[in-house]
Amino acid sequence: MNTPDPTAPSVPAVSSVLVDDIGSLATNDPALGPGQLGDVSDAALVVESGRVAWCGPRSQAPAADVRVDAAGRCLIPGFVDSHSHIVFAGDRSREFGDRMSGRPYEAGGIRTTVAATRAASDTDLLGTATRLLREARSQGTTTLEAKSGYGLSVADEERCLRAAARLTEETTFLGAHVVPPEYDGDPDAYVDLVTGPMLDACAPHARWIDVFCERGAFGEDRARRVLRAGRGRGLAPRVHGNQLGPGPGVRLAVEEGAASVDHCTHLTGADVAALADAASGGGPGTVATLLPGVDFSTRQPYPDARALLDAGVRVALATDCNPGSSFTSSMALCIALAVREAGMSPEEALRAATAGGAQALRRDDVGHLAVGARADMVLLEAPNPVYLAYRPGVPQVAAVWKDGELVAGRP
Repeated sequence: MNTPDPTAPSVPAVSSVLVDDIGSLATNDPALGPGQLGDVSDAALVVESGRVAWCGPRSQAPAADVRVDAAGRCLIPGFVDSHSHIVFAGDRSREFGDRMSGRPYEAGGIRTTVAATRAASDTDLLGTATRLLREARSQGTTTLEAKSGYGLSVADEERCLRAAARLTEETTFLGAHVVPPEYDGDPDAYVDLVTGPMLDACAPHARWIDVFCERGAFGEDRARRVLRAGRGRGLAPRVHGNQLGPGPGVRLAVEEGAASVDHCTHLTGADVAALADAASGGGPGTVATLLPGVDFSTRQPYPDARALLDAGVRVALATDCNPGSSFTSSMALCIALAVREAGMSPEEALRAATAGGAQALRRDDVGHLAVGARADMVLLEAPNPVYLAYRPGVPQVAAVWKDGELVAGRP
């Protein structure tokens, strides 16, 4: 065993870091600067104990133990990806190729991944998820939600959630993804399994419960039963809804107090009104989480973000990283797609990818860079955040910090 040398000079612990000469600091706090991003020009930020301790004009910055030179570049909050499926096995590139050749997307392709996931080892599942998390982090994602949903048996759902819980605190039980082949013709029996033995096994590893309320998956009554069973075990509800066509998903999510309803590709005026009413009710409401990577990969229409935002709906952007319908971990790509195809401004898209994702996870410690927030932040090789949509497909992340620790890149 190595014994410390008492004569060696002590190395003082770093207790504060000053990020200086920030050309544009997107705080997401309108009280700190103009616009919804609360932008501060010619700024600085101080980190202490993993939290933002001070931010403002660099001319007023306090002293710190270490100085990091941003060299006039842009600093933004770390991306909050509130919808992903990174625990899986197998490959569906052939399906993607077929789809791009004209075959429409259907939820049944999920079964292909279920078969591969069931056959994979725990080590392989964790290895894939770890690689995808590292990939996402290198692109600026500092908070990532991860769902089960590719096991669809008690043992396989439980082990997928155990793997997810090793990587993130935002874990979601999605046993109600689709009905597996062994329950064809008897969906009620499968819902009995999901809300009984499967929930018992998975609840200790999850924070959320989700259900795919869609044709080819689960109808309103069965989906409501799943959400209520999860709530009874202490899991907060989320919903996949209105992806493949109009349906009850949005209404179900609002009625059940879900934190978010995800996809929202096909919305009626009543759906938008229900989400707007939920947002104006004084509580957290139900966030509409848009997944433009899915619409890109499946050639579905893009959601109308403009209608949602103009109605006062809270909106998030997420990747839905999964092997079938959106095999991307790039929040920057989703921002660019949302700006070009869904009617969002660059500022709205960045806010949705950060503060919006935090709202979808009901978190107030991430998604912004005001004093007291976690020091989850991204230095861009760009003078302002518009470049995320202005230069799509170009690597622009210089450095990523999580809880004040450098986890990717270098300043």
